[in-house]
Amino acid sequence: MASVDADVAVIGLGAFGASALWRLAGKGVDVIGFERHTPGHAYGSSHGGSRMFRTACLEHPGLVDLARLSRDLWRELETESGQDLFTASGGLLAGPRSGHLVPAALAVARAHGVAADLLDAAEVRRRFPAHDGLADDHVALWEPGAGLVRPEAAIRAAVEVAADAGARVYADTRVSAVRPGADHVSIVTTVREFRVRRVVVTAGAWLGALVPGLSLEAVRMPMTWFAARPEAADDFHISRFPAFIRELDDGTCLWGHGTVRAGEDVKLGLEDGGSTFDVVDAEVLDRGFRRADWAGVGERLPAAIPGLEAVPARGEICLFTRTPDRQFVLGRPAGDPRVVVGGGCSGHGFKHATGVGEVLAALVVGEEPPLGVEFTDPARFAR
Repeated sequence: MASVDADVAVIGLGAFGASALWRLAGKGVDVIGFERHTPGHAYGSSHGGSRMFRTACLEHPGLVDLARLSRDLWRELETESGQDLFTASGGLLAGPRSGHLVPAALAVARAHGVAADLLDAAEVRRRFPAHDGLADDHVALWEPGAGLVRPEAAIRAAVEVAADAGARVYADTRVSAVRPGADHVSIVTTVREFRVRRVVVTAGAWLGALVPGLSLEAVRMPMTWFAARPEAADDFHISRFPAFIRELDDGTCLWGHGTVRAGEDVKLGLEDGGSTFDVVDAEVLDRGFRRADWAGVGERLPAAIPGLEAVPARGEICLFTRTPDRQFVLGRPAGDPRVVVGGGCSGHGFKHATGVGEVLAALVVGEEPPLGVEFTDPARFAR
């Protein structure tokens, strides 16, 4: 075999990649990581200050165990890094009794023993006054173990802990090609060409360019923050306005959470499917923030959450990848034992990042993953 620079390389140190690097380094694997920007940057899927964590994952039954594993690993990362990364605010999933969100989440919670309570509208409005616009015939599932993760801080923490364990990190280094050879994988970068035995590709919206044929599309998603009206400001602290997803009568889902620190605004957005969620080319993304990016949220606030201003205080653009069935792609494309991919977050992946990192680390070194993720097999779109 030709000489190699490392046993394993991780390409893309966003949420999935940083976690994979951390778990591989913790196993004592000789691993290098590549990031085209600086870890914790604002050009991909993992920025904006917060991501919701919940265990009642209605997107797929297999995600409940992944969320539980991820929750344990988020706590482990906090311990190893000495940083506070998880805010345990609890979480609400609210909407019509006959809608999609609450019945599906309730079924998952009951089937998997997720600690959660069903609240009627009056109880929601009493405990969380900012949801005063919740209709009388709506209900909510309250999950006390839900909360928020700090994405930029979490990614930096994972990379730093991995580096402390021996991982070598190449930041601001763009990978232009991944080329499996007869007995190695070549990684072409702006610095030089590297050789490794195996590779994990977790390049987010650029994953499809490096590993073609994965049925991925890049999606431009606005994130918006709104100021509370002065008379209602106390109602929008995270303790009184925790992380939530709320299905409205028109079928759209509004998500958000209150302020964690003084001086912050309230973060809100629409679930995947909003009319401004354009499929884009990640290389030429328009990151300008325009009226169409916030109008769908703002026009719903007077009725849904009346204590907020209807025009945002600020906005940012997020970029994520989406698969046809809205599930991740984790595994070996075309069965190549040297190449493992992790991506397709589909807008709900960050909460699972540490668990995904553990799965990817196990797969690339030939170990049995800690739980079944057959539903994320990249080959499912070819079958």
